[in-house]
Parts: sequence; C-alpha cells; structure tokens
Amino acid sequence: MRIGELAALLGVSTRTVRYYHHQGILPEPPRLANGYREYGMRDAVALARVRRLVALGLSLDEARDVIAEDRSRELTEILAEIDADLARQEQEIRDRRQRLAEVLRQAEAGTLGPEATASPDLLAFLKTVDLPASKAAAWDRELLELMDTVAAAPERERAFALFGTLAADPEVTARGREFYRRLDELADVEPDDPRIAPLAEMVAAYSVRHMLPDGGTAGREWGVETVEPFLEGLAPAQAQVIRQAIRLITEETGPASADPP
Repeated sequence: MRIGELAALLGVSTRTVRYYHHQGILPEPPRLANGYREYGMRDAVALARVRRLVALGLSLDEARDVIAEDRSRELTEILAEIDADLARQEQEIRDRRQRLAEVLRQAEAGTLGPEATASPDLLAFLKTVDLPASKAAAWDRELLELMDTVAAAPERERAFALFGTLAADPEVTARGREFYRRLDELADVEPDDPRIAPLAEMVAAYSVRHMLPDGGTAGREWGVETVEPFLEGLAPAQAQVIRQAIRLITEETGPASADPP
C-alpha cells in the first residue's frame, strides 16, 4: 500500500507518517522502480504501535527505542502483545461504562448536578478560583463534578480538603488561567506538537510541589490508565498533555509498588 493508504488505515495524516520518518521513529521503505514507496503489514503494525505508545504518554524518543526493538521480533509476537493491550482497553471501557451507569442513574433520579451532589468544599473552591470561560476549564470543572459525584466519601473529603487549601493561594488562579490558555491553544494540533512537553512538565512540577503534601505518596496512586476514561472530552494533543504530566508525576514520586504494605 502507498503512504496515503497506510495513513488512512490508522486514522492519521500523511504528514504525521512523514514526521515519524523524519524523526527516525518509523523506518521508511525504499523507493521502487516506479518511484513510490510500498508499505506492508509490519509498517502498519509499527505505526499502530507508535500511536498507542504516544497515547500512553511515552516521548517520541522512548517510542523510537520500542519500535527499534520490534524490528528484531517476530510479527506474531508483536501482534499478540497488541491483542493483550486491546484486552486491557476493553476492560477499561467496561469499568468506564460502569461508572457512567451510576451517573446516568443519578441523572434519571434527578439528583445529578453540582448543586445537588457536590461537596461544599468543591463549590467553595470553584467559586474562589473563578474558572475562566475556556473549553479546557469547562472540561476541568466537569471532571471535578463527576469525581465528586461518584467518588467514595473518604477520597472526596481528602481531595477537596486539599482544594480548599489551594483556593486560599493566589498563585492557583494565575497558574490555572495560564494552564487553560495554553491547553486551549492545543485544541486543533497534532498529538506530537512541540508545545505539549513543556506544558506537561509545568503541570507535573507544580503538582508535585503543591498538590502532593504527603511527601509525594499520593502521586504513586496516579496512572495514565486511571485518568484515561476522563480524557475523551479533550482534543488529542490536550489529552497528551495530561498523560505526559501524569507519567512525569509518577516517575517523580515512584511506582505504586514502592509503597510499604
């Protein structure tokens, strides 16, 4: 198949495929006698792997290393690994549907909504920080309200006790507005835009410094898989910021297995 067919198969643009070639992530097939490059099944699998690795928050350099290792592996082994990953995604979708079913139940009962279900701490926080008129800020508020609706009481109380403390910090509003502005700028760009990494680093650094007051152990409970169900409301590049930020936070605070029993 030609480059356009390969791109269409994976739902990306030909510009993205060429960018991966230029970065040395995807090997570029040699030109045939007719001047065209012919792509095969292994190329399609490699492109699918790159897109999944990027979606999980890996940097392009890390994705390049994985794809380079794949060249020495059997295609059947790679496909089996992709199948296992799809099985994990399937379970995540089931879990997400279960959470959404609870929200739907509350909506049908007429009890869904921040004024009816949100804790006083959340409402006070949202009023204090006065989120700007921003699509990114609107998503953030909806996420907070959903978490407050479906979370167990202990987790909700712990989270919004922290938010109440943050609301008293004037730096929160300034930092938040800057974050939403920069996140909104990524609404219509590719998920490998060079502005993604600096913004993710800013969010991670601020979170580790100000939002993990227990010495960082709370960050060990975070994971890309945990927040993945909540990223559907964001554009691909915006979601990538959150994924990369969480990976950086996890690397900074250590894996969950490091916690004592």
